[in-house]
Amino acid sequence: MSDKKNTNKAAKMTLFALTWPIFIEILLHMLMGNADTLMLSQFSDDAVAAVGVSNQIMSVIIVMFGFVATGTTILIAQNIGAKKESRAGQIAVVSIIANILFGFLLSIILFFFGEQILTAMNLPDELLGTAVIYIKIVGGVSFVQALIMTLSAIVKSHGFTKDAMYVTLGMNVLNVFGNYIFIFGAFGAPVLGVTGVALSTAVSRTIGTIILFVLLYKRVNGDLPWSFLVKKFPKKELKDLLRIGIPSAGEQLSYNSSQMVITYFIASMGTTALTTRVYTLNIMMIAFLFAIAIGQGTQIIVGYLIGEKKNEEAYQRCLKSLWIGMSVSTFAALMFALFSEELLSIFTSNQEIIQLGSLLLLLTVILEPGRAFNLIVINCLRAAGDVKFPVYIGILSMWGVSVTISYAAGIWLGLGLIGIWIALIMDEWLRGLLMLHRWKTRKWERMSFVDEQEIEEFKIDTKREVK
Repeated sequence: MSDKKNTNKAAKMTLFALTWPIFIEILLHMLMGNADTLMLSQFSDDAVAAVGVSNQIMSVIIVMFGFVATGTTILIAQNIGAKKESRAGQIAVVSIIANILFGFLLSIILFFFGEQILTAMNLPDELLGTAVIYIKIVGGVSFVQALIMTLSAIVKSHGFTKDAMYVTLGMNVLNVFGNYIFIFGAFGAPVLGVTGVALSTAVSRTIGTIILFVLLYKRVNGDLPWSFLVKKFPKKELKDLLRIGIPSAGEQLSYNSSQMVITYFIASMGTTALTTRVYTLNIMMIAFLFAIAIGQGTQIIVGYLIGEKKNEEAYQRCLKSLWIGMSVSTFAALMFALFSEELLSIFTSNQEIIQLGSLLLLLTVILEPGRAFNLIVINCLRAAGDVKFPVYIGILSMWGVSVTISYAAGIWLGLGLIGIWIALIMDEWLRGLLMLHRWKTRKWERMSFVDEQEIEEFKIDTKREVK
């Protein structure tokens, strides 16, 4: 009965129904970071730069948590599409436990070695102390973020994308309220600045995790087979999760690591350049948010279609989503470029930052269509089981193009942030075009994680249970 219900639900899924809650959810996640930046900008530009660099490190950690979440999304979608609900439940349980353990390990590393990591990033002395406070608090409870990502992936894979959206909305409200109290000393509270922002972030995420656990049990009707872990070691489930997750995380980890190296280059340009980058990225994130949401929604649909062996529908779904994502995100980038000065003025009154940031937002109009290729087509390739190709191309392009040209144009030729943005444009477009070519070759049709033999075995077992 559960399998039939989920299969019918999968058939009724549309891109819009899945995507708009994901869009709001990611927007709220980004607004949480923007709220921290905006509210801290009233406190100190140096505090903004310090938190920006700390969050660069946190983004790498989040990618490492994401390798389990990515595998979870794809495996659950494919197994539900193949009418294997019980296997989907087993994967959910394994992914939760795996990310909890991994999260605790990384939390310990960030808490005890955060200062050494920040020092290695060439952070200016005037920012180091503030950044250390933030990374110790937020990084020390980063295992909570690992749980949020895993629980959210399971809930969304079952089609309940609104749940993750509502939880993120609640976390945002709590985070902004906490920031208000500790940054401005409301209700007689002490003015804690960056420390207060870090505490607010940690507490709001913890509460969000608890609520997601409750929603998860409600949505899967309590069908989480924890006893499965006691009966045997989940070798196959872990193998499948790692088979998808490690290459996927490798591509994202390579990207974030290359961005850390580029941040190192920018740090040598001074605090003004670092702050400009933080403000500009906060605005840019909203511009490519549409492609991110469309990519994640398409990944779920393609996963179901691959599980059902509807390869032609999956192929066409990816191409349609790509053109929608490119059009919408490019339009958003144009709007931000047109109103760049007004938007940047929200964060700062420093005219040097506003003028430079406006030039970067203008270049973003060229950057966004290329980025849409990667955010949408790569998700489709992963959903179909083609997880290694994006990693190989990604590593070559990110380091061979993005990092290399960032140094050559930004440092050696003296173009500064403009040179770095040119490098980013070249990297995104090269990777994007190669990903589209890969999708059109249709090699992914032979890479599904649910094979015909497993489906037939499951059908036989189900018939026996009914008898």
